[in-house]
Amino acid sequence: MAKVLAAVMDHCYDNESVSFFYNHSGKQLSLYWQPKDVVMVVLGLTVSVVVLLTNLLVIVAIISNRRLHLPIYYLLGNLAAADLFAGLAYLFLMLHTGPRTVQLSVRVWFLRQGLLDASLSASVVNLLAIAVERHRSVMAVQPLSLLPRGRVLLLMAGSWIVALGLALLPSYWNCLCNLDHCARLAPLYSRTFLTAWALGNLLAFLLMAAVYARIFLYVRRRMNRMSQHAGFHPRYRETTIALVKTVVIILGAFVVCWTPGQVVLLLDGLGCDSCNVLAVEKYFLLLAEANSLVNPVVYSCRDAEMRSTFRRLLCGCLRSSSRHMPQNGPRPGMRVSLPDSGHPLVDSSL
Repeated sequence: MAKVLAAVMDHCYDNESVSFFYNHSGKQLSLYWQPKDVVMVVLGLTVSVVVLLTNLLVIVAIISNRRLHLPIYYLLGNLAAADLFAGLAYLFLMLHTGPRTVQLSVRVWFLRQGLLDASLSASVVNLLAIAVERHRSVMAVQPLSLLPRGRVLLLMAGSWIVALGLALLPSYWNCLCNLDHCARLAPLYSRTFLTAWALGNLLAFLLMAAVYARIFLYVRRRMNRMSQHAGFHPRYRETTIALVKTVVIILGAFVVCWTPGQVVLLLDGLGCDSCNVLAVEKYFLLLAEANSLVNPVVYSCRDAEMRSTFRRLLCGCLRSSSRHMPQNGPRPGMRVSLPDSGHPLVDSSL
């Protein structure tokens, strides 16, 4: 048994340099700064800084406004924290890419990729958690402001546990002991891991699509039933239209930002040698990172209370007196009541 273990260890390449795995996978390493490297780093640093500032604004807004101290805003704040982390992880990547990649040790390389995997995974898991809680709220005929605080906190903690687990997984699920399974996009990762990660994100999107589709169908069915009453108010139709817009923006942003990168990962994971995945990987990764910039716009800026808080913060008016807060429409927690039952149908923040 000892001889078998020793033979297996002889085939592991833990002590090799990062360039060894890149050369084996056929991924070119830049020894000098080339124009395309400079362009990508400049774009990456710009996106990272904007992501950091926008998500920091969301977190500060939630902390500074007591009206936002509600469970649904905890989820939005957790999403902003995940996207803030994504900005930091991508910033770390930009500072350790190009010719600097050659200087990385295997451990630092795994740290660089692990931070990125954890942050992006946390963002996706939070998006799914928000969709699930919105679904539970609508089906339970309950405003989002009354979500159980304990369950929301468990969801928040669970999202980070899942993200941390996915970040640590490549440390064990890699190709250090099996070079034939090394991916081209991430030469120290196993192709099977890339396939599993891409399929996991695809599954998350399908679940989100199914959840929002069920919410929309439920709301439309109730609206059609309500329209038969003489007392039907145009506000209910506006609620349906607002819901459709939100669903389209949420799913559309996810598809545009995430699909190209997931397709490339899947092709590489499945071993498509004829696919030129290396030509587009950096651009598609940047597009996936841009989703962390889109999220604050989709989930926060469409909310009247959040918008008023943003204006107050950006104008430097840091007084927390609620008497001076604009009331531009319904806030999350306000109900849209049905004339036939008197129960809330859907929260305005949807």
